[in-house]
Amino acid sequence: MIYRSKAPLRIGIAGGGTDVSPYCDLYGGVVLNAAISLYAYATIEPIKENGIILVSIDQDSEQRFDNTNELLPDGKFNLHKGVINRMVKDYDLSRINFRLSTFVDTAPGSGLGTSSTLVVAIIGAFAEMLGLHLREYDLAHYAFEIERKDLQLAGGRQDHYAASFGGINFMEFNKEEKVVVNPLPVKEQHLLELENNMLLYYTSTSRDSGKIIEQQAKNVINGQQKSIEAMHQLKQQAQMMKEALLKGQLDEIGGILDFGFQQKKNMADGISNGLIEEIYETAKKSGATGGKISGAGGGGFMIFYCPGNSKYNVVKNLKKFGGEHRNYQFVKDGLTTWTI
Repeated sequence: MIYRSKAPLRIGIAGGGTDVSPYCDLYGGVVLNAAISLYAYATIEPIKENGIILVSIDQDSEQRFDNTNELLPDGKFNLHKGVINRMVKDYDLSRINFRLSTFVDTAPGSGLGTSSTLVVAIIGAFAEMLGLHLREYDLAHYAFEIERKDLQLAGGRQDHYAASFGGINFMEFNKEEKVVVNPLPVKEQHLLELENNMLLYYTSTSRDSGKIIEQQAKNVINGQQKSIEAMHQLKQQAQMMKEALLKGQLDEIGGILDFGFQQKKNMADGISNGLIEEIYETAKKSGATGGKISGAGGGGFMIFYCPGNSKYNVVKNLKKFGGEHRNYQFVKDGLTTWTI
């Protein structure tokens, strides 16, 4: 038997960063995001030989281990090891010999929630193999605990829930790790128009999101009012975006994105840089009405709202920066698993 899973990456549309502790624990956070047709995949194949084989197909990397000991995170396959260690602890996985292979549709550090989505996909493959029935909230929280607590990797909460639930959601994050996921009933024609007009552009650079997020958290702990006020404003931006989508006021989306981008830059150093600013201004001069850096910032993907048919002119004028635009669709389904 072969056990497979796939989980969607996400575009953070508004409120990003307010799902990070300690801000969301103190003030509550809200995020609006959408799952897209780029995925993290995981496959588990039981093997006859004793041990565990880890394979990252997209990173062209492989490691082999004896399955009797805890797998120590050493910078390679940390996410895979974190899930396996937790599965051994919770479900006596140590008796099983297997090969775990993964693939992600875009590079690590790109700002689409790749690491958290990969954790969800790996858990999903194990759940399929072990016959576990994890509901969306339980799955997302389990992935959050493994990545943020077991592995101590800095980051927020939204990615695990986007990968688990799929769809377009307005998410609320509060103290004691309480999360409420509100699926948005956006009319189909408005969702199609949003998909048509929202350009996803990869800057061909990646970044260490953990450092930016750690600085953001320190700013909250130290009471840096400029940073905290920016996060307050991003919560308001998420509310504005929710209202615009539900009412079909798509002509306002570019301005709402622009407002959020200006606020996000005040959360921590390194969120924007010279290249990002030049790309952003070029996109706006070419017809985009607003945009943002995806994820923590510093590199990776950017999104731009391009009304009418302006996205074609934006794509043409961004070619000089050496990046690329990526086609995508919004997807309704979150984690999907199957056996063959």
